[in-house]
Amino acid sequence: MRAMSDTPAPLARHDAYPDDLIRTILRSTKSIALVGASSNPARPSWIVLKYLKERGYRMVAVNPGLAGGTILDVPVVASLKDLAEPVDMVEIFRNSEAAGPITDEALALPWKPKVIWMQLSVRNDAAAERAEAAGVQVVMNRCPKIEYGRLSGEIGWQGINSRILSSKKPVLSTKGVQKLTIAPRGPGRG
Repeated sequence: MRAMSDTPAPLARHDAYPDDLIRTILRSTKSIALVGASSNPARPSWIVLKYLKERGYRMVAVNPGLAGGTILDVPVVASLKDLAEPVDMVEIFRNSEAAGPITDEALALPWKPKVIWMQLSVRNDAAAERAEAAGVQVVMNRCPKIEYGRLSGEIGWQGINSRILSSKKPVLSTKGVQKLTIAPRGPGRG
């Protein structure tokens, strides 16, 4: 029988992520392919697509049933292989079982995304191992909208404890909606 050790299981690191890692991923990402995008405003994937687009990310929706159209003025393609140009992140808004083949499709592209991000309740350790072996960062069971809101402080406006203290002032957008950002402000600010 193997003795218990303090060494975590190989993928236990996916049980929790340091804020600095999530912040770095969200700051360095410029383009996202959202697999499982919906045109229904009541669906979480539609809400996340809208939120990330409003935060300045270049979005591409992936949904075979809506391919050739748009969602929120975002182009929709049938699959990752139909992307016209590389993306920094592939966000998987499908179930854990589907995350495996989607990860494999992302890894088979002529360019690899920097990040494969699996939505809340989506975890596929085997897919994560394959992606990480190919040099791709993996985040599982997290929502980039929630993480962005938490790290920027926006989520605190709704009375949710973000565990982040900040003295940042909200920026009034041209539409009259206040937004916070995770982008650093000024030299040495992060």
